[in-house]
Amino acid sequence: MEPFKNRISADLVRHISSQLDQHVPAFKRKPFEKAIFGLLDGLELKERAQLIADHLHEVLPTAPKKRAKIVRAMLHPRGTEKGQQSDADGITGWGMFPLGMVVGQYGLKDFEGSLKLLKDMTGHFSSEFDVRFFLIEDQERALAVMSDWVDHPDFHVRRLLSEGTRPRLPWGMQLPRLIEDPSPMLPLLEALRDDPEEYVRRSVANHLNDIAKDHPDLVAKIAKRWLKGASPQREKLVRHACRSLIKQGHTATLEAFGLGAPQIAEPKITISTKTVSFGGALQFSASMCSTSKKPQSLVIDYLVHFKKANGERVGKVFKWKKVMLAPGETVVIEKSHPIKPITTRKYYAGKQGLSLRINGADFGFEEFSLKIPK
Repeated sequence: MEPFKNRISADLVRHISSQLDQHVPAFKRKPFEKAIFGLLDGLELKERAQLIADHLHEVLPTAPKKRAKIVRAMLHPRGTEKGQQSDADGITGWGMFPLGMVVGQYGLKDFEGSLKLLKDMTGHFSSEFDVRFFLIEDQERALAVMSDWVDHPDFHVRRLLSEGTRPRLPWGMQLPRLIEDPSPMLPLLEALRDDPEEYVRRSVANHLNDIAKDHPDLVAKIAKRWLKGASPQREKLVRHACRSLIKQGHTATLEAFGLGAPQIAEPKITISTKTVSFGGALQFSASMCSTSKKPQSLVIDYLVHFKKANGERVGKVFKWKKVMLAPGETVVIEKSHPIKPITTRKYYAGKQGLSLRINGADFGFEEFSLKIPK
């Protein structure tokens, strides 16, 4: 897969330069391009976008209304983009990354005007990173503007309201005040929970998952309330919002989904690959028998206890299966877990472990060996 940084390319700079040439009086194209081309290849994604944004800031008018007018004029006409690629007709897609930075980083003096511009830009490429400058500068003022977006006819704008205010948005600046107190966002998230667009509902779920990292009991209460009479779409949203809490076995969250303490005999874990070669797969099964007199729903996850550099083993939770057990019923489920190179984990040869997590309760522990060729 081509690195994302290649989307911020010399060709994109030329398209931006072409737009500036059309809309900025006395713009000098060659010096603009030369200053960026000389540094672009040695930079990563955000650094490339920031380089272009800084040079855009230098050549755009300082007067807010004039600057906003030119930025709007540079945009690709909505609905005519081909694969969200910038071209001679205007800027869109990844080309919006540096444009959004210009508005977010340099537009605070025109607070409301800049937020309106980002709202208008978000259909080309989400402005979720750029509205955060305004939330950090003056949260009350920013939310007073953004709250009106909850009923906006463009679903990209409704999604921006939820995504741009996520307390712990990946790649974005954290929002310390909303991390500490998410209450200003709760009525807005509730207003968006049944949005007709899944793109918006997914953002609401991810926002709640962010909140759950700091306020798990609060999200459990919201989940319980939202699940009452919930449509399949809302139930999917709440389940996705609570995915981390369910993995952690958070009791109140599990109860919100009707998952009580499991009434089962001690499960039996059987590992059929006692030695796994790196690049292969761990093959195992689990057998469990209900001791309940009533049917019960079980959410079954498993933990692989990977060996670390210091020799300790730390469990990583993986989602597995949801089953409904009748009274006295026994079920056997099987799994193949690949152990292959990934960017987020370094593996160490030797003894590893495997256990189960069922409705938040941990069961069993079996060892296997990982063999890594030298």
